[in-house]
Amino acid sequence: MGIRIFQVDSFTSVPFRGNPAAVCFLTEPVKAEWMRDVAGEMNLSETAFLIKEEAGYGLRWFIPAVE
Repeated sequence: MGIRIFQVDSFTSVPFRGNPAAVCFLTEPVKAEWMRDVAGEMNLSETAFLIKEEAGYGLRWFIPAVE
């Protein structure tokens, strides 16, 4: 499975300010344990996981230890 991960500066329009967070675009559903492991690896305050659905995107987010 391939995923695309982006690191973004959230809550700001100025580069290198705000709150760094990871955003992962998934191509298929994955287990919560896997998402938690990715969030731990990213070690940012939040890691968001987006998966395409009929009417938009499903969203789940994790801190390094829990959802």
